[in-house]
Amino acid sequence: MTVIDLEHLKQWEGKTETHHDVISLATAQAMAATLDWGELPQMGDVLAKPGHWLHFLPTARQSDISTDGHPKKGGFLPPVPLPRRMWASGKVDFHSPLHIGDALRRVSTVKSVTHKQGGTGNLVFVVVEHDIYQGDTLAISDTQNLVYREDPAPGAPAPKPMTPKFDAEFSRDVMPDPVLLFRFSALTFNSHRIHYDRDYAMNEEGYAGLVVHGPLSATLLLDLVRSELPDAEIAHYDYRAVRPLIDGNAFSIQGSRSEEGLNLWVVDHEGAMTMQAKVLLKA
Repeated sequence: MTVIDLEHLKQWEGKTETHHDVISLATAQAMAATLDWGELPQMGDVLAKPGHWLHFLPTARQSDISTDGHPKKGGFLPPVPLPRRMWASGKVDFHSPLHIGDALRRVSTVKSVTHKQGGTGNLVFVVVEHDIYQGDTLAISDTQNLVYREDPAPGAPAPKPMTPKFDAEFSRDVMPDPVLLFRFSALTFNSHRIHYDRDYAMNEEGYAGLVVHGPLSATLLLDLVRSELPDAEIAHYDYRAVRPLIDGNAFSIQGSRSEEGLNLWVVDHEGAMTMQAKVLLKA
């Protein structure tokens, strides 16, 4: 089992970096096309949530890419010596709208590095906080929780299925074919091979097929809110992946109203929940 030097990894806590970007019309239109919108957004339009995930993308040199397609470890994020890295959950506070064409600044901070022993071995959790400014105005606070873990043992069972706690008021079926996954990988400059290299995903990382991106599921849930409740103003979004979602069969994005806002979730073709989320609406 891998030895985790937590004291060394904690040296990354408090590390910050700042990046600048401009909300791209071409990128916003490409995402709208990927989500199958009938009309494309135009310059000056409010950026659909969570469109900020398509900006401030990491641009590692080709020589700095690992065999799994991720950038090599180290740099801003701590060099956790575990083979699996996943964007497992997060929460976003939307303070003010962003518009296509806005110039933005993002300040990122490694908030914490923690180690736990799970049923599959070592788990290391890294919490990164991103504050996005338009001028001097804080527009978005985005906290992302990354988890690093051991490779599962051969034949290890999948996580126990969970079923939704609520009845769906609205839903949409999505077919996660390789083209959809490729387009989302391209839009997010995500070269992790589990999303487009079937042989690698199945033979090296042990998945049953190509893996649907967690951020794609989270994006589709907010797109469901956009289409079903176009006048809703989202103040807060909290999401968590609970089970891998594999290509080849249609899955369903679903939602229902709650006292504070909305409950949202994704279920696969077998009825197992793969992501759950909550939305708080502005008063």
